[in-house]
Amino acid sequence: MSEPIVQSAAVIGAAIAILIAIFHLLLLAGLPLGAYCWGGKYERVLPPRVRWMSLPSAIVLAIIALMILAYAGVIQMGDGAGAVIMIWAIAVFFGLNTLGNLASKSKREKAVMTPAAGIAFLCSLIVAIWGGF
Repeated sequence: MSEPIVQSAAVIGAAIAILIAIFHLLLLAGLPLGAYCWGGKYERVLPPRVRWMSLPSAIVLAIIALMILAYAGVIQMGDGAGAVIMIWAIAVFFGLNTLGNLASKSKREKAVMTPAAGIAFLCSLIVAIWGGF
């Protein structure tokens, strides 16, 4: 696959990861978005204990975005040690995330997060298979 296609997939996948990271920061800030996560268990504002779990999620998603971009050659980072394993772990992460969102009891989570995670999965899969420039 051509480099521009792989890099485009990386940018799209990274953008989705950043948008989901921002979503987690909004949850942490107490916005009433609970229906879009945790299977809709919390319809509006997440309880504080659950809200704080969004912080590590946001950090991990930001790191994932950087790793996708680096593996596709969009940005330069480090020497690439372990990059192949990590990019496949990211693809698996987004694949499992897609399945989890698809199984959600929340119609809103299913409608919004499943496509987002699914597109991120496909983009990270493209980068994992054809990236590594």
